[in-house]
Amino acid sequence: MTRIDLTGLDVRPAQVWGGIRLVPLVRAEPVEGLRLRREVYERGGADGRGPSAVDVGDGTVYTSYVPHGFVADWSGAEREEAAYGTGLGDGPPTAVPLRAPHHRLAKRRHGERRLRFLPLHLALDGYLSLHFGGPSVLWQEWSREALRRGLSPRAEAAYAGVDVPGLAEALRIFELHPGQCGVMVYAADSLAAAFVVPHPEDYRLLHPTLVEDLFGELVHQYAHYGGPVPEFAARIRDGAGGIRNLADLRAAAAREQERRWAVAHDGLMARDLLETPYAFERVHRAGRFALYRFLPPFLRDGREQHIGELITDHRGRTAYLKTFRLSDAQVRRGYLLRRLASCDWHPGRTAEALGTSREELVRRIRAAGFGALLDAHGLAQAARETQEG
Repeated sequence: MTRIDLTGLDVRPAQVWGGIRLVPLVRAEPVEGLRLRREVYERGGADGRGPSAVDVGDGTVYTSYVPHGFVADWSGAEREEAAYGTGLGDGPPTAVPLRAPHHRLAKRRHGERRLRFLPLHLALDGYLSLHFGGPSVLWQEWSREALRRGLSPRAEAAYAGVDVPGLAEALRIFELHPGQCGVMVYAADSLAAAFVVPHPEDYRLLHPTLVEDLFGELVHQYAHYGGPVPEFAARIRDGAGGIRNLADLRAAAAREQERRWAVAHDGLMARDLLETPYAFERVHRAGRFALYRFLPPFLRDGREQHIGELITDHRGRTAYLKTFRLSDAQVRRGYLLRRLASCDWHPGRTAEALGTSREELVRRIRAAGFGALLDAHGLAQAARETQEG
């Protein structure tokens, strides 16, 4: 598996509010055998849930604010339950310093046919732990601290959905479609996130949780660019037959708009998400379902880059999907880490592979926020050896 497959999900006409565009995704039939529900965690709970710190055991502390978790249920009980009430306070972007083994983020209790996991935290942990160990060889340009601690600590800033202009209002005013099992969220017509669940009832209950999800800085900026709500105008093809009355005209207009939206959405608006090859890591198998997280190839070609997590059935159909749009700076950091690791963290070989100088590579490392890994004395020594050579 290298790509996201949304087979079985159909697009419905978008709903626009300011800079936010919501594209509904509907299923003709729900995914059998899996239900998804929400589990709210108390603030400061004794079990480490909510806004709290968890001691990993080696002196490292995992800290995060967790507004809610998801429970994937393949027991066949078909229970419909959800709890609400977790609030998000005002303030700056939510910091997401994740560094913990993923078994803490997705856990199945013994004997249960349910899997508890933290939405998007699996995906973000996969990104933040990318080559987290740092240099594998202590070349002279790297500090000894880099070899001992690697990239610790690492953190990325994100915005809660409630802070993305127009998102909460759009979610509140737009009605759900019959059979809706997902949504594509766009900011200034740039894809911000995709969210898919197995059953329409699951989506009805989980739809409001989008305001508690995490969104990147780029998405927050784009949401400010929206203009007034556009006027809706439906068109039908010239010479369309079978139209005898107003009801026929309405049905023809609806069919044509749905066709136009499907073509425009799949072929243009969501193209980067659906055509990008991803590196998938299976986190857990649950009966005939499997939970994965995925990373993009970190290509510097201007395409959108998303990280995320999904659950597929035994046929590879997407039952659950949640994505996070990376900013250009986050893509650059991932790209740089990949190139360093592929060259065994050797600065000279990495600079050559990138087609640049050693000095420019050092500048890029510092600009990416990894300057603490460098050793000033080693850099000076390497520069002298280059000049002498």
